[in-house]
Amino acid sequence: MLLEGKNAVIYGSGHVGTAVARSFAREGARVFLAGRTLETLERMGEDISGEGGQVSAQQVDVLDGEAVNDHADAVAAEAGAIDVAFNAIGHGDVHGRPLIEMSFEDFARPVVGALKAQFLITGAVARHMVKQGSGVVLTITATTARPPVPEVGGTAVRFDATEGLCRQWASELGPYGVRVVWLRTTGLPEAVRGDRFPGYGTGSESMTRAELIAWLEGRTMLKRLTSLTDVGNAAAFAASDAAGALTAGAVNLSCGSVPNL
Repeated sequence: MLLEGKNAVIYGSGHVGTAVARSFAREGARVFLAGRTLETLERMGEDISGEGGQVSAQQVDVLDGEAVNDHADAVAAEAGAIDVAFNAIGHGDVHGRPLIEMSFEDFARPVVGALKAQFLITGAVARHMVKQGSGVVLTITATTARPPVPEVGGTAVRFDATEGLCRQWASELGPYGVRVVWLRTTGLPEAVRGDRFPGYGTGSESMTRAELIAWLEGRTMLKRLTSLTDVGNAAAFAASDAAGALTAGAVNLSCGSVPNL
């Protein structure tokens, strides 16, 4: 198993956090779930433990630096080490309005929230990783970090800024044996919920779910989108010793919509 004997903290209880937590547990990691809604985390934990995984859950506000540090200290004290951290926290992005019609608060919320969460999480776990001389910090971004898409508010800036922050962390933590990596995805079809979606600059006023997925698929070389299974599998590999030379870069899960050049 790729992560046997590893201790992994997963921040966030949404689709991505759940997929990554399950993948890590299947690969042998002891998983610590952290997020704002304890009931959701406990349901995740029950599902994972029912599949044979080692898991525990703790309510943590990732925008509270003291709470994040205290939680990381507690995990390290209990487990003996923090080997992996994965940030899958959402930040209330607003889509469907051009920037000229959007308030700065709606634009900035996902940008500021994402950067603060990534900074606090990385700092909290890195203190322990630096001492032990190893560790991996992971997060998720999307193709909107590169080719611009209209009507996504602060999302594109959020992902672009997150990747830049991760490069900075990687440059400072690398000499201590700590890697920082992000997974760059397309839209995730399992997370596309609802009946109508913005036109995203296509010329139509709005799209149905099927139209949105077809449009996203058409922007890729593989003519498909990143699945949650893809995310979980790639995260487990990136977190493992098999990816020991990988840092300061994206695991490109964009299905060819953003080629690595």
